[in-house]
Amino acid sequence: MLDFRKSLYNEGVVFCYSGYMTEDVLMSIGKVIKQKLEVDDVDKNIARSVFSVFVEQVQNVIRYSIEKETALRQNEKEIDLRYGLLMVGYKDDKYFVTCGNMVKNDNVDRLREGLMQIQQLDKDGLKALYKEILRGDSPEGSKGAGVGFIDIAKRAKKGIEFDFSQYDDDFTYFTLKAYI
Repeated sequence: MLDFRKSLYNEGVVFCYSGYMTEDVLMSIGKVIKQKLEVDDVDKNIARSVFSVFVEQVQNVIRYSIEKETALRQNEKEIDLRYGLLMVGYKDDKYFVTCGNMVKNDNVDRLREGLMQIQQLDKDGLKALYKEILRGDSPEGSKGAGVGFIDIAKRAKKGIEFDFSQYDDDFTYFTLKAYI
């Protein structure tokens, strides 16, 4: 564990969570991240962007991670736990928020193409694409308007990176890192 902790420290990670993510976890972690940014006296605009990107990233895990546990409780609503990895840190004079989760191989090409398009747009291009998507239909399989990655890119003033690592014949591990 000490080696793991040293590795995180060397990479500038100030917060790391691996496990099942829910709205309650999102709210609790969000509170800690807000407090850490306040303790560090981070500029309010940067802190707001870090927090917003964190929320969007965790919501992506909650909605789309293929690693999940579900149960239907009698007279209660369904329990749906989605597994992912989250890191928030500061290195080389910029904050970063990274999330990773398993996705189906069938979704990789669509995700990669969309992220490559987003990655190459400037501020005005992102704004135009955002408006275009809001006026259109939600993408197939989407549980929202489909603007989450665009919102992340708009707030990630220092860019985004993504990676897809094939896990097996059915699944790929997807990672998105936003720099603020």
